[in-house]
Amino acid sequence: MFIALIICLLLLTVNVIIGVYVERKLSAFMQDRLGPMEVGKWGLLQVFADLLKLIQKEDIVPALAQKRLFLIAPWIIFLSIFGAFSVVPLSSGSWLQGSQTEMGIMLLMGIVSLDTLGILLAGWTSNNKYALLGAIRSAAQLVSFEIPLGLTILCVVIISGSLNLQEIAGQQGIFSSDVQYLFGIKSLGIEVQTIGGVLAWNVVRMPLFFFLFILYFIASLAEANRAPFDIPEAESELVGGFHTEYAGMRWALLFLSEYGMMLLVSILGVILFWGAWYSPFPNIGSVRLADWTNGTPGTLTSTLWGFAWIMIKTYMLIALQMWVRWTLPRLRVDQFMYLCWKVLIPFALLFVALSSLWSLFG
Repeated sequence: MFIALIICLLLLTVNVIIGVYVERKLSAFMQDRLGPMEVGKWGLLQVFADLLKLIQKEDIVPALAQKRLFLIAPWIIFLSIFGAFSVVPLSSGSWLQGSQTEMGIMLLMGIVSLDTLGILLAGWTSNNKYALLGAIRSAAQLVSFEIPLGLTILCVVIISGSLNLQEIAGQQGIFSSDVQYLFGIKSLGIEVQTIGGVLAWNVVRMPLFFFLFILYFIASLAEANRAPFDIPEAESELVGGFHTEYAGMRWALLFLSEYGMMLLVSILGVILFWGAWYSPFPNIGSVRLADWTNGTPGTLTSTLWGFAWIMIKTYMLIALQMWVRWTLPRLRVDQFMYLCWKVLIPFALLFVALSSLWSLFG
């Protein structure tokens, strides 16, 4: 367990270092500029320079703030996201499997929802009207978008027949102990668990899941406070949102949490829809591409292959999140609430019904 905690902490730390640098370079590329170039080769040390600056900054607490709760709020946000990684499988190997609980998805959603409490505390205890306004808008956003997010996850649970993330991941490739059929249709008689590759992934097992993933991706952007849903941190309107009064390392902890949430929802999206730790290459006759690029179950090679594949897919989704941020303008509050309650939720409910019918008659 201790080793797993260290791995998760290292993963979050490395993720924010890579994420900040890549986002700066990616946004610069989209805007036809260079981005960081001065500190280190290609600006590679700019993130470390920023970290050194934040460490040296004074930890300022407003005189009229509720001091104890003000100081603890960033930790509640961070620990709620950090704790969610305890049930996330990062590979097929036992030491990267996470918790084996049968209610993994329910536990993950329950832990992550605690960050709303931390955000409300951060805004309210700052004794700043702009921070409070940002916290209230953030809470409204998170509570609202958790509904379509949960419904999209429910669709995968219905098709997979399990709440266990390890089992959902394991079903989507050559290590599956259950028989899986192409498009989830038994009457076709084409078993795909021995073929592997993309044919066993959930987006192919239930073809409509590609459109369901779009719903999931939109809801995950809102959960991670990413543009065009970054209303809580709308600098042009709120100064800085719920974290207006934070400085130094506590401010850095809030943004470590934001990048941690990006990583979490992207890994979860890969597990639910895009084949988890499995290779995209299928076995074609005597050319055993799936076997070669997944390794033998239970070996170190298989663990490393699995971790590599899930991270490649995850960072492709993170790059997509960054692309969206630097492409689309920020929505107004009424616009994204309309999108949630009158567009995403009805479509998500429709997918729940379709998934139930597909599971019954497929």
